[in-house]
Amino acid sequence: MTPSARESAVPDFLVIGHVTRDLLPSGEWRLGGTVLYAAHTAERLGMRHVAVVTSGSAAVIAALRDALPSAEIAAVPAADATTFENVYSAGSRRQHLRGRAAPLLFEHVPAAWREACCVLLAPLAQEVDSALAAAFPCSLVSATPQGWLRRWDADGFVSPGPFAEADTILPHLDALILSPEDVAPPEAANGDDRAPLSAAVAGIIMPWVRLTPLVLVTRGPAGALLLTPGKPPHVLPGYATREVDPTGAGDVFATAFLCELHATGDPMRAADFANRVAALSVEGEGPTAIPTRAEVVVRFG
Repeated sequence: MTPSARESAVPDFLVIGHVTRDLLPSGEWRLGGTVLYAAHTAERLGMRHVAVVTSGSAAVIAALRDALPSAEIAAVPAADATTFENVYSAGSRRQHLRGRAAPLLFEHVPAAWREACCVLLAPLAQEVDSALAAAFPCSLVSATPQGWLRRWDADGFVSPGPFAEADTILPHLDALILSPEDVAPPEAANGDDRAPLSAAVAGIIMPWVRLTPLVLVTRGPAGALLLTPGKPPHVLPGYATREVDPTGAGDVFATAFLCELHATGDPMRAADFANRVAALSVEGEGPTAIPTRAEVVVRFG
């Protein structure tokens, strides 16, 4: 098959991971996943050619194309879509994996896309091959590793697990971006002390700081924590917001950080900018509130 004109062009921003089918209590579903929020964010922030490598059922891929009409999408066919069901009870969430699309490999990335300016690896269910971390030597490469950190039992119940391939993946990244809940259950992730990170989360994350130049830990309304090898942690405070829907805020942060890091080369400035973009993104349902650069400046200066 001859590649399209855009598949023959080098993207400004490439995101790799599964689009998801998120089940609602009503029995309906909505589109989700890092690729959805990241592609929207990159476009809103001015990236001209945004590309996505993903996999899912025909219906879910069609919905993604409708949601991202300006993005170029390379979709690996699959009989099923990666499907999550969230059950909330007494203030806690139980998540189940109800379906899973096809693995994403280097061969699924169009040749020109392998020189993308920015690459975000965004696994959600162990689908992104670890070899992809080393596949973009000319790119600025970041990852949101939650899907490499998830495990699930026979019933699909999802819980944090070990980062089995950290030593293989992390040395090839320019930045790793995650939340405390990605690595530990809520009671351990939040802790009860006044430190930026609970002892449980710090014990897991700090060894990774020695393997990659930048580690960003998102902290919701509290902002983010920037960790670099051999230096004290730097706390970047969050921005006041009117929260409507926090879904995807971490994905928005990761994308905004990567775009601004590419533009400026300044991790501190990029993290502060990402905090501002993420703060505005929660003021509407789904990806509808993701701001443009101009809107960020109007709101926060």
